[in-house]
Amino acid sequence: MQSPDIKCVHTYMAERRLPVDFVRCAEIAGSCTNFNIRKLTRTVSAIYDDALRPTGLRGTQFTLLVALALLETATVTSVATAMGVDRTSLTRALVPLERAGLVESVSGDDGRERVLTLTNAGSARVNEAIGHWEEAQQRVVDALGNPRWKELLASLQAASTLLAS
Repeated sequence: MQSPDIKCVHTYMAERRLPVDFVRCAEIAGSCTNFNIRKLTRTVSAIYDDALRPTGLRGTQFTLLVALALLETATVTSVATAMGVDRTSLTRALVPLERAGLVESVSGDDGRERVLTLTNAGSARVNEAIGHWEEAQQRVVDALGNPRWKELLASLQAASTLLAS
């Protein structure tokens, strides 16, 4: 059997492609809240991930450890609620932290819920990472300017509260 001509197949597929409203797609890319917040999140995350790299933590892991430090002992559900993430995502994020000995989880009183605590190694890692976090934080504040940074933070907190209700 002879193989089909690649150019012929490509031309056939291009002819069958459904048209896309490129003008509307450009409007969406420019005005979509989800698109723009996710883009900003990736940019900001890269700054924190880069600063925290010497500690072996990613920005998301650091914020989870900080939340556990503040909560001291908490259920998976309460941590998920405090951080605004679903339980499944939180459970997945906890695996490498537990494996590294930074977080400990034990069964709760009724056996259905896991209770999380920061280990001594976890506390030490948070303390080590704080200086690196401060560098990233200052880089973001400097890039935005203090007034814009404060405005952004206030807007994000207000939007989170409004959209959660």
